[in-house]
Amino acid sequence: MAGPQEPSDAGQVSRSRVQLAVLPTVGALYRRALLGALPGSGSRRAEQPPTVELGVDGVPIDRGRLAAYDRVCGFRLTDRLPATFPHVMGFPLALRLMTAPDFPIPLAGVVHVGNRITVHRPIDAAETLDFVAYATNLRPHDRGRQIDVVLVGRVGGEEVWRGVSTYLGREQTPGGGERANRGDPPPAPHAWARWRLERQVGTAYAQVSGDHNPIHTSRLGARLFGFRRPIAHGMWSKARCLAALEPRLPDAYTVDVAFKLPVPLPGTVAFGSTSAGDFALHDTRDRPHLVGTFRER
Repeated sequence: MAGPQEPSDAGQVSRSRVQLAVLPTVGALYRRALLGALPGSGSRRAEQPPTVELGVDGVPIDRGRLAAYDRVCGFRLTDRLPATFPHVMGFPLALRLMTAPDFPIPLAGVVHVGNRITVHRPIDAAETLDFVAYATNLRPHDRGRQIDVVLVGRVGGEEVWRGVSTYLGREQTPGGGERANRGDPPPAPHAWARWRLERQVGTAYAQVSGDHNPIHTSRLGARLFGFRRPIAHGMWSKARCLAALEPRLPDAYTVDVAFKLPVPLPGTVAFGSTSAGDFALHDTRDRPHLVGTFRER
């Protein structure tokens, strides 16, 4: 499965550190992105990833938000953080990086195509996290360009969590690089669960994640991006799969997913997994929405 690339330049690229006092406000960042997408905005896109990393320390874990997130995504209610929860905690920092005027790929129309999360050890709700976000590995793709946005969570200076999100910026001029896989999709693991997803999944996830992208919550917003109805957030789909796998997940593991077809809301999906740690989410015609693997570290 082709997922996010492991950052290879973490020790080679010199980045300046910008330390923030608090996490940015997501709504203001989306407004910035929309203004930057307007004709005549004057924004110039860089040809290289930004040489800056953003940091914020001492982010507490909101137990009420954690419980609401667990319910929306199907996890058990515990004080142990699901692997995907630090992603939503630190997402405003990554979004701040991606909405900078010189970020190589404009946020409007960007596609989240893959996500890799490494859990080094369980994280308890009583802990506080220090986050760092940076971008790396800008590369051509046959439909444009891809870039990895890395989010790292530390406790007391120890890295306990790392997420790598791969984003595709579709461009009119092909990038000429890595080609999308246009062959037959891999065989789906035997589907042992079918989930009926209501339209409210999009708005419920927006509330607990803080990501109110209208493509997930509004029919009009979805139509502006070419979809007939709202689509589920990719990170909700990943979280829902991990919730189904929760009894099998070790204390330390890496889970890697590639996002394929969007999940329309409402809709019905089929989930399956193998004993080796492979899993997939398909539509009722066996077309993949998501394919993934988890491996113990």
